[in-house]
Amino acid sequence: MTIPSYICELSELDDPGSRGFSQRLGGGGRIDGFLVRRGSEVYAYLDSCPHTGVSLAWMPDEYLDLDRRYIECSMHGAVFTLDKGYCLRGPCAGRSLTPLDVMLDSGRVMVNLPVSE
Repeated sequence: MTIPSYICELSELDDPGSRGFSQRLGGGGRIDGFLVRRGSEVYAYLDSCPHTGVSLAWMPDEYLDLDRRYIECSMHGAVFTLDKGYCLRGPCAGRSLTPLDVMLDSGRVMVNLPVSE
């Protein structure tokens, strides 16, 4: 079971841009994720590299490569597509990030998160 959780306003995300988030879950756990924006599209993923499970961020809210065309893992430089989280190159090539269901509601970015973990 999931519930929609407010993350931020769309206007707070650069285009293209990224932003990390951490939300408490109903069962006392926590989920770490991040958003990426390209145009009017926003995607959300768990902040966990499929290779080692580490956070992908280079610095807080910095998940994109220098050209801001791909998501790039800070540990081993794996490169992922923005729209599918698919790894194009790196130690986890062919695998994907874990997507989260994201929706826009009157300019607000909402992510469906599990009730507990």
